[in-house]
Amino acid sequence: MGTDAEAGGGRAPSRRGLCLVLAAAPGGGKTSVSRALLETEPELSLSVSATTRAPRPGEQEGTHYYFRTPEHFAAGVAAGEFLEYASFLGRSYGTPRAPVERALAAGRDVLFDIEWQGHRQLKAAMPADVVGVFLLPPSLAELERRMRGRGQDAEEEIARRMQAARTEMEHWDEFDHVLVNDDFLATVAAVRAVLHAARSHRTRQPWLADFVGGLLRG
Repeated sequence: MGTDAEAGGGRAPSRRGLCLVLAAAPGGGKTSVSRALLETEPELSLSVSATTRAPRPGEQEGTHYYFRTPEHFAAGVAAGEFLEYASFLGRSYGTPRAPVERALAAGRDVLFDIEWQGHRQLKAAMPADVVGVFLLPPSLAELERRMRGRGQDAEEEIARRMQAARTEMEHWDEFDHVLVNDDFLATVAAVRAVLHAARSHRTRQPWLADFVGGLLRG
């Protein structure tokens, strides 16, 4: 990629993209926050994961997920095709490596809607490129209310998801930023602020050294 290191250049200097990880307990609101971010941030795209779970109504192959059998998924893991992968509630999820690496090199940001295991692996694989945000519910009672509000889960499933939520929240301190999602609009604004700050980090802008050198010489 080229850069524009001259003050007053006609286009913005290039930068390396980043991986924005948004994680939360089940029902914590990360899907809604993710959608809001994608609607307001044109340079941000959602990473499409592979999964062994069955498609839900309206979900499309290659748009929402790459749906794979457990055997196909395991073969991909063995071949090193995933940047991260994890098991959650009896299902496997993983991020294909090549599309993410291409996006970052082209200066595009990638949003990840993954659990703590995936965040840990992603950060180990790409430590300089990952910014993690964890969303906490205002209370467990509110979290359970949100789950019941969906109106489609049996009591046994709700109990299982609540236990999974407790397990997920135990890993809050592995993330760079932690937000209590008690006000949706405020939460979206806070995550956008994290994203914008990360984009301006000096390590993401390799053109800066030449740019500043030009300013000082002038």
